[in-house]
Amino acid sequence: MSQYTIAYNSDVKGFPTFYSFIPNWMHGMNNYLYSFKGGNLYRHNTGTIGQYYGVNYPCTITSVLNTSPTEPKVFKTLSLESDDRWSATLVSDLQTGIIDKTWFEDKEGSWFAFIRANTSPANFKMRSANGIASLVSITNVGGALYELEFADGVGSIISIGDAIYFNSAPQPLLVGAVTLIADNVVTVNATAGPVPSPGDFIFYVKNQQAESHGVLGYFCEFTLTNDSTSPVELFHVESSVFKSYP
Repeated sequence: MSQYTIAYNSDVKGFPTFYSFIPNWMHGMNNYLYSFKGGNLYRHNTGTIGQYYGVNYPCTITSVLNTSPTEPKVFKTLSLESDDRWSATLVSDLQTGIIDKTWFEDKEGSWFAFIRANTSPANFKMRSANGIASLVSITNVGGALYELEFADGVGSIISIGDAIYFNSAPQPLLVGAVTLIADNVVTVNATAGPVPSPGDFIFYVKNQQAESHGVLGYFCEFTLTNDSTSPVELFHVESSVFKSYP
């Protein structure tokens, strides 16, 4: 359970401020905030940013993207008007996503990045899942490598590294990763264990982070995190959002 320190403001007769640190006592004086912890006196907002009682903590900001709340949407990008990069985690009612701090690029004075959906567990209802066809034959070509042959070509969307699944009750089973594609034959490294049989329907799930499909949902809650020990300013957060058409 999270613990917070709340501060009472006599002017508004309420508790408008929450602090994530837990002091033994605190008091405001001469435009500074002072607190006692473990018998030591600390003056806040001086020295290393984000350091409380000798321990460094990241800064986090949480908000919600909720335009057109009755429509399903795809949250594609995140743009930060800030003087530093941030990392981001995103949670919708249907999916979760991430943006690593290093993925942000400086574009016209803002930090811009595509939202990557989490890869695990695989969600077969999302855009990253694509069907191939029923399997014609399967051949072991050495070790865990198997050649999956189909009646027709497998198309140009499938890529090396995609995860191959086959339809099985009560749920699809993972075969392994694609290692080679040649017209109507797909070679798979079946490290996951089970292999399909002729007649089984085969499909693949692309790496959702690499494909940058974004996050699908009616709303999207995002949390920005920055671990800098120097002052950082964040002025504005923007996202490219468009209606999803199933």
